[in-house]
Amino acid sequence: MASELEPEVQAIDRSLLECSAEETAGKWLQATDLTREVYQHLAHYVPKIYCRGPNPFPQKEDMLAHQVLLGPMEWYLCGEDPGLGFSKLEQTNKPSHLCGRVFKVGEPTYSCRDCAVDPTCVLCMECFLGSIHRDHRYRMTTSGGGGFCDCGDTEAWKEGPYCQKHELNTSEIEEEEDPLVHLSEDVIARAYNIFAIMFRYAVEILTWEKESELPPDLEMVEKSDTYYCMLFNDEVHTYEQVIYTLQKAVNCTQKEAIGFATTVDRDGRRSVRYGDFQYCEQAKSVIVRNTGRQTKPLKVQVMHSSIVAHQNFGLKLLSWLGSIIGYSDGLRRILCQVGLQEGPDGENSSLVDRLMLSDSKLWKGARNVYHQLFMSSLLMDLKYKKLFAIRFAKNYQQLQRDFMEDDHERAVSVTALSVQFFTAPTLARMLIVEENLMTIIIKTFMDHLRHRDAQGRFQFERYTASQAFKFKRVQSLILDLKYVLISKPTEWSDDLRQKFLEGFDAFLELLKCMQGMDPITRQVGQHIEMEPEWEAAFTLQMKLTHVISMMQDWCALDEKVLIEAYKKCLAVLMQCHGGFTDGEQPVTLSICGHSVETIRYCVSKEKVSIHLPVSRLLAGLHVLLSKSEVAYKFPELLPLSELSPPMLIEHPLRCLVLCAQVHAGMWRRNGFSLVNQIYYYHNVKCRREMFDKDIVMLQTGVSMMDPNHFLMIMLSRFELYQIFSTPDYGKKISSEASHKDLVQQNSTLIEEMLYLIIMLVGERFCPGVGQVNTADEIKREIIHQLSIKPMAHSELVKSLPEDENKETGMESVIEAVAHFKKPGLTGRGMYELKPECAKEFNLYFYHFSRAEQSKAEEAQRKLKRQNKEDTALPPPVLPPFCPLFASLVNILQSDVMLLIMRTILQWTVEHNGCVWSESMLQRVLHLIGMALQEEKQHLENVMEEHVITFTFTQKISKPGEAPNNSPSILGMLETLQNAPYLEVHKDMIRWILKTFHAIKKIRESSSTSPVTETEGTVMEESSKDKDKAERKRKAEIARLRREKIMAQMSEMQRHFIDENKELFQQTLELDASISAVLDNSPVVSDMNLTALGPAQTQVPEQRQFVTCILCQEEQEVKVESRAMVLAAFVQRSTVLSKDRSKFIQDPEKYDPLFMHPDLSCGTHTGSCGHVMHAHCWQRYFDSVQAKEQRRQQRLRLHTSYDVENGEFLCPLCECLSNTVIPLLLPPRNIFNSRLNFSDQPNLTQWIRTISQQIKALQVLRKEESTPNTSLSKNLENMDQLQLPEGFRPNFHPKNPYSESIKEMLTTFGTATYKVGLKVHPNEEDPRVPMMCWGSCAYTIQSIERILNDEDKPLFGPLPCRLDDCLRSLTRFAAAHWTVASLSVVQGHFCKLFASLVPVYNFGDLPCILDIDMFHLLVGLVLAFPALQCQDFSGISLGTGDLHIFHLVTMAHIVQILLTSCTEENGMDQENAAGEEELAVLALYKTIHQCTGSALKEIPSGWHLWRNVRAGVMPFLRCSALFFHYLNGVPSPSETQASETSHFEHLCNYLSLPNNLICLFQENKEIMKLLIESWCHNTEVKRYLEGERDAVSYPRESNKLIDLPEDYSSLINQASHFSCPKSGGDKSRAPTLCLVCGALLCSQSYCCQTELEGEDVGACTAHTYSCGSGVGIFLRVRECQVLFLAGKTKGCFYSPPYLDDYGETDQGLRRGNPLHLCRERFKKIQKLWHQHSITEEIGHAQEANQTLVGIDWQHL
Repeated sequence: MASELEPEVQAIDRSLLECSAEETAGKWLQATDLTREVYQHLAHYVPKIYCRGPNPFPQKEDMLAHQVLLGPMEWYLCGEDPGLGFSKLEQTNKPSHLCGRVFKVGEPTYSCRDCAVDPTCVLCMECFLGSIHRDHRYRMTTSGGGGFCDCGDTEAWKEGPYCQKHELNTSEIEEEEDPLVHLSEDVIARAYNIFAIMFRYAVEILTWEKESELPPDLEMVEKSDTYYCMLFNDEVHTYEQVIYTLQKAVNCTQKEAIGFATTVDRDGRRSVRYGDFQYCEQAKSVIVRNTGRQTKPLKVQVMHSSIVAHQNFGLKLLSWLGSIIGYSDGLRRILCQVGLQEGPDGENSSLVDRLMLSDSKLWKGARNVYHQLFMSSLLMDLKYKKLFAIRFAKNYQQLQRDFMEDDHERAVSVTALSVQFFTAPTLARMLIVEENLMTIIIKTFMDHLRHRDAQGRFQFERYTASQAFKFKRVQSLILDLKYVLISKPTEWSDDLRQKFLEGFDAFLELLKCMQGMDPITRQVGQHIEMEPEWEAAFTLQMKLTHVISMMQDWCALDEKVLIEAYKKCLAVLMQCHGGFTDGEQPVTLSICGHSVETIRYCVSKEKVSIHLPVSRLLAGLHVLLSKSEVAYKFPELLPLSELSPPMLIEHPLRCLVLCAQVHAGMWRRNGFSLVNQIYYYHNVKCRREMFDKDIVMLQTGVSMMDPNHFLMIMLSRFELYQIFSTPDYGKKISSEASHKDLVQQNSTLIEEMLYLIIMLVGERFCPGVGQVNTADEIKREIIHQLSIKPMAHSELVKSLPEDENKETGMESVIEAVAHFKKPGLTGRGMYELKPECAKEFNLYFYHFSRAEQSKAEEAQRKLKRQNKEDTALPPPVLPPFCPLFASLVNILQSDVMLLIMRTILQWTVEHNGCVWSESMLQRVLHLIGMALQEEKQHLENVMEEHVITFTFTQKISKPGEAPNNSPSILGMLETLQNAPYLEVHKDMIRWILKTFHAIKKIRESSSTSPVTETEGTVMEESSKDKDKAERKRKAEIARLRREKIMAQMSEMQRHFIDENKELFQQTLELDASISAVLDNSPVVSDMNLTALGPAQTQVPEQRQFVTCILCQEEQEVKVESRAMVLAAFVQRSTVLSKDRSKFIQDPEKYDPLFMHPDLSCGTHTGSCGHVMHAHCWQRYFDSVQAKEQRRQQRLRLHTSYDVENGEFLCPLCECLSNTVIPLLLPPRNIFNSRLNFSDQPNLTQWIRTISQQIKALQVLRKEESTPNTSLSKNLENMDQLQLPEGFRPNFHPKNPYSESIKEMLTTFGTATYKVGLKVHPNEEDPRVPMMCWGSCAYTIQSIERILNDEDKPLFGPLPCRLDDCLRSLTRFAAAHWTVASLSVVQGHFCKLFASLVPVYNFGDLPCILDIDMFHLLVGLVLAFPALQCQDFSGISLGTGDLHIFHLVTMAHIVQILLTSCTEENGMDQENAAGEEELAVLALYKTIHQCTGSALKEIPSGWHLWRNVRAGVMPFLRCSALFFHYLNGVPSPSETQASETSHFEHLCNYLSLPNNLICLFQENKEIMKLLIESWCHNTEVKRYLEGERDAVSYPRESNKLIDLPEDYSSLINQASHFSCPKSGGDKSRAPTLCLVCGALLCSQSYCCQTELEGEDVGACTAHTYSCGSGVGIFLRVRECQVLFLAGKTKGCFYSPPYLDDYGETDQGLRRGNPLHLCRERFKKIQKLWHQHSITEEIGHAQEANQTLVGIDWQHL
């Protein structure tokens, strides 16, 4: 970029540095025309300071601007040195009692659910922690940026408006004291002058629209030809498009283009080229051409550099003004006055108006700056906040119009400030009254939805992207309306009434346009071709739901308003209906001697709409009339007599019939759009103002008309009138073999209609319909939700409707109806219904979906069976209706209802298969039950002398009418009671009969003469007893039959075992699990067990049989048979690392022979323990590869495993694997077949022998490498070289393994080498054996650490897969040398040995402090056979093992003593020093002498011995595991329990003396030499002199970082974290590494880095440096744990933070306070310790395919 531009910024102009602020200010004070002076100064200096070249230098520009431009203004303002002046102002100023802190993006905000007036009232963290609300129920969210803290605003909080900090400032608040009294006259005058000029200048230059000339008073004399090509942000184009375009237009690199794009996105504009006009114009044309193809092009302007300079300074000025007014309230007041002063041009000419109205033309950065200024000035000064609100309301329509055209998010638009005024109750009321705000908002809204149909209803065409976008913007108006209504008035003035009703009129206009929108007609014949647009209408309905509810709440607060609103609503409904009834012929219906006139209308043939907001609003208001008792106080004011009930119920009824018909399958051909509409109609988000209100409207209608008429109209609408008005319909149908579908449809419609009647009578839990309060309503909802199943808090909240404050009211009542059960390690806390609430369960609860209803019925019956009750689910006892709805119950005893019941029961008695259904009967029984309960209530609550009008029992006892004399309803029930086909309903029928007799009893006892028990009851009782006896008999028979069958079965089983004895014996002997080998066989358990050395316990060989999971064939593991393998996964690991900053620079040259004790990066091998034949696995893997190639050609999706890296899933358990380990017999027994001589050398002799052998080998090596000079010379050398006795260096042992085993040894070795070093596989590489030994050692170490951290015994029961893995891995590592080159392995042994015994000078060997001794031990032991196989002098392998182990142990003890920290702890436990203590002291003195007294002073022996024991313990534990698996000696039983530290047992097992120091005493001479050689190393000296560090022992286990208890402190920490790359910009997705605690800026272009040739995000890059490819992160804004492995693998994991209800909140959607759950955090840590992160990701990705598609590497 820079190359093609003129040289970098020229040297700073001298004149700038000489310009003195004080003098300039002095000049201005004298000036007559201040404006001209200031403007000249700016015209001269601004272009000299800002925009002097292609790349901005903000620091330098700001410094100069402050000195030359802002300095003079500060001097002028103060009239003295600003440093003094401002501090004086601050002292006289009273601090504000408002907090006013403006939130950054991602900062935590808190809202109190108990005290906030509405959810938009929030506190910043500091105020929250100092307020009373921290102990209340609060919500925590992260800010989107831009709002501010409401602490100190008394209107925002019901109580506790001040935190402790701001409370101090409230003490001496005078009412409306003028802040200007604290300023002197001349300061006020000067402030006016300078503010007026500067503010005007800033507004003028920011709203300036010409691109190449300045306002005349700012023009420069000489004008240069320097321009910027300025690119502006829009929300249409993606990052990728912009980056690509810029690379073409201004040929920059991708990195630069990303930088430009990020800045444009952040600040709203950025210059992308600097130069002359032509040069910039050319770039502009390329950009416009490239981005204008599909959409509107990116906005680009070529601007003169001086304009850009002035605009940059304009922004600087506004920020400066914002900081200046912070010094004094007086200055703030002056700035507000200047801003709101009307200019010369009258209306809308004040500076504030000008800025607001040009908001959509400004770029993002400028908008942010001036919004911030408004917030810190106008909104902090209560007097001017009011004036600003009025200006805002006056310009509201224009601002919203601009917003519609603009494409930026609402957050950066000035319209977003509406939340600051409209939610303040006093401001909102003032705006409603003075500016008619409600009407303005609604009218503006209506203006933007222009499309109407012929009837004037809204019409939404197909949803295109641009329309959806526009519609989304329009919805923000609804949000504003919600803000205005959110706080309800307590006192009404006449003005407020009048203006509210005007607004209500406008609102009714809006609803009128929605009444009947999106009408639908049933498709007959063929399926609908194009799904109609339905979403827009429902989105509108959903957004308006709360507004409609709030309108009703406002109406309810004032009787006059309620009456007026009711009248208005009714009038509008009449208008809507005026056009509906024309042309539909009237028709008369008659049943049972009742007749009614209605219109002919058929839902299944005509148009019908689901949107009826006007009817539903009227229903709501009608309920309020009842609730507030206005209906009884002022009946004369209400038009109740004019109501025509049939008209009211017509449309809601059609809507409910539509739902019934859809359920009956009559509308299938209308496609999914209708199914979705019905779903939302009942959904918890909409039902409050849709379905619920339709039910209320029908209840209103029924309560005002004859129930018989209502039922007839209903039958007619349900298209069932024919069925019930023709007698003997059932017989007719069954005689004709008629259309099956039709019969099915009709029976479903009958069920639905009965359900509707149940709802009309039973749903009275709405305050105003029934005599209940809101708490009862919520309780009932909760009871019915929990009767389906126990639920978590969040599920329950989701199933309850929220009010406008996002509250459901659940917490206040939940304790009364449910118990809470806490969660375990997984899962979440659950609420369970209290048993005593079960009696309130209503099977036909109207908010159940079909599925929920059947689940609830199942659950409740199950409960009753468990409690040994009968399984009837009778209707619950209901609260009484309010007087306005009291007549509703008569529907149950109306003639038509009884006819319907009788008809259906008749069908049931006739058992006519095609007309009745069980659910029809169940509903009828429920209705009968409801009527009986109702009558019982009436009887129990009756007053003296009152006649009871509800006589259901008498009516059901009467038989039918004359002609066919059908039996009475009661009679039919008694008949049905014993019908065999009604098993399920028996209990219910019995309950009905019982209740009937109970009611009869009450009636009789209330009448004077007591009548003897009726026949019926007696009969019923006896039948009941009979029934019981019958049941008992049946149960007894069933029990005997069961017992007989069981006896037969066990008999057969015994026979089978007897006949197949041999078979059973075999299975018992050869337990298929490999782990069976471990069981302590009785032979060895009595003796002392020793794991190594000549005295090693000999274990009888156990044969091992395994089964291949692929071909199911069983095979014995032998040396010469085909190889069997375990699926395994090798990965690099830093879990044990003590230094994560280490990093292999060049893996090709790196030598891994010695592992540093900081274990900075190891290779871990894990396995799932499943066994396959090698050839079966090979076949399986080839098929996986072939499949992968086919897949790549087909789809470009990732799989959860990476085949190119050799990964596959275990065929059985789908565990991620990348190689296989061969199964082997203990290798030592195979090599060690030579005789064991009795006289084995001691340590000193053995070291001498080995040293000679090594020297001999080295000489031979040299010989081979130097070309033969002369034969004779060589021979001489051979003579000099005394070959040790019995050593044959030219002998090569035969490899005992079969070809296939050898191949597998190579395969696994190469895989370990490839993964561990990140290099290409090369089986010949000399480093392969080292990597195999290293992986064996590292895996054992990591397992030892896990067992230690969890306090488990070393040889306790290990999980099978771990046990198999360790055994196979150790045996593999011991056998691997047989497939490596002998000389290479010998070479490794020589170097390893030489690091302890300086035999031969190898040059760069590490010092004793820099070797991990366990890795060294494993390497030496496993490489030793390569040397020993050429030694025929009779030294056994076991002896070598023992001496190597003793030698390494001693080296380790010296290591511990050198590095042990010698603090004395003040605990002088000098109680009789034992031999250990004395021995350690002696050894320490030796070391002290060898190091030339550089070692610290000698501490106490007790202390030293304690250090040695603790330090050497992990090494001994690892060694015990290693030798146990290597030699197969069972572990001593003492180490299988987990009480003590087992130090003595381990020493015995490893044939060490209990006093380890004896080792040194036994081999005094040689050890003295060795210790000297170790201590004389320069590195040891440097360490002792404090010039370098060393690892001290025992090494602490690594843990994940400590997380804070309260989640909000994490959010707070992250909100202060800014992206390290893009200068101080807040990071959008701050992510915390749980391993090292680093905060990263994830998921953004700014922090991408290049890794192995690919761009990766910050987290992926961090995994490579911190976890060698594996990472565990916490995404702070989402509260989500992220696991990453490599570039393509990742998954989300549930976070360790839970709310009080035991649930996680991923995405922080609910905002409940979250606290750390230690157990869950430990679980994540355990996954990490066990190296299971990659496996966890694999399982997650297999289970959830969407995870595979995510670009993990960009996180």
